[in-house]
Amino acid sequence: MNRYSERRERLLEYLPDDSVVLLFSGKAPFRSADETYDFYVDRNFYYLTGLDAEDMVLMLSKINGTNSERIFILPYDETMAKWVGGRLLPEKVKDISMIQGISDRDDLDVTVASLLNRYRLKGDLSFYFDFWHYDPDQADTQAQKYAKNMQEQYPYLIMEDIYPVLTKMRLVKDEYEISCIRKAIRTTNLGIRQMMKVSKPGVNEMVMEGIFEFVLKQASCKDLAFNTIAAGGQRATILHYADNDQVMQDEELFLCDLGATYDHYCADISRTFPVNGRFKERQKELYQIVLNANKMVAKKAAPGMSLKDLNKIVTDYYEEELPKHGLNKGVSEYYYHSVSHHLGLDTHDVDGGPGALLEAGNVITDEPGLYVADEGIGIRIEDDLLITENGAVVLSEEIMKDIEDIEQYMRGQ
Repeated sequence: MNRYSERRERLLEYLPDDSVVLLFSGKAPFRSADETYDFYVDRNFYYLTGLDAEDMVLMLSKINGTNSERIFILPYDETMAKWVGGRLLPEKVKDISMIQGISDRDDLDVTVASLLNRYRLKGDLSFYFDFWHYDPDQADTQAQKYAKNMQEQYPYLIMEDIYPVLTKMRLVKDEYEISCIRKAIRTTNLGIRQMMKVSKPGVNEMVMEGIFEFVLKQASCKDLAFNTIAAGGQRATILHYADNDQVMQDEELFLCDLGATYDHYCADISRTFPVNGRFKERQKELYQIVLNANKMVAKKAAPGMSLKDLNKIVTDYYEEELPKHGLNKGVSEYYYHSVSHHLGLDTHDVDGGPGALLEAGNVITDEPGLYVADEGIGIRIEDDLLITENGAVVLSEEIMKDIEDIEQYMRGQ
């Protein structure tokens, strides 16, 4: 039994008897003509199988006290193999997922129909899908489309959402997951250090972004955790600045928010440093406020606290501190996001909902910021924290953030 089979077994323990789970790996949507967007495997499917391939379906069942599992995959296609590479063969699927039952993707409908006919007299067979939907305008997922079709064919079916159960499982990371996040952070650190070496007035933000991505490729990191934010000067006051195409100026600060991945697990790090390698006094003053808040959150984060509690630590500190430095408009004018979110297979990972309390095994971000647009200063310092029974461990502690360390490194000392 490997980590994936253990997770599947644990998932079924949460469910009542007479339950069937169907999870879909997803398909890349078309972009234009015959081009598709990059494929990103459904994270819940991946969490339970370890398989990163399109158009697969996982079926788990718990009926009459007996658990079973089957995966439906696309058959090998020699022509496709010559053009884009071969699909995963059944033996490879078994090796990765430890699922012994392998069927053709086209057999899914027949298998579902057979299952329903076999247990029709029970009348209470429940089918579980991942009905997660982020935006009302979002296109239906494979799971939603399949569930709608089943509901039309079998109006009596009971359909349930498996997302809350998978969220509960994914919130608490095991040792392997934590090791993956650590590796992603280490690679992120390499990229940030190279950006600091290259930074100087006249360099375009896109060069900084490109340097980071180049270092990741050198480290065999295939995917970014999210699109890199590379913002100089006033542009760093835009939280999700995306253009990354302006020339950095002397005496500006540069803010980067970025992350590598390892086995799909994400790092999420923000650092702010002077373009020319030396902070101005005003920049130091405001930077130190953010750094103090960052360290306070890391010190206070522990089981039993909520993300809202952690954010209050920041806002309470800012309410007292900002007026001392001439920032009198109110905290929300200078700090307009929350200090934390969960981190894992997604950068903004599953969470327990409003007011949920932290528990050992959670991984969260710690990212206070200050944004003073009329001074052209945007600062964010973000670390990744592992919550333990004894408090928080800063997983990204090796990524420099103290003023003196940054200046010394950028001067080549």
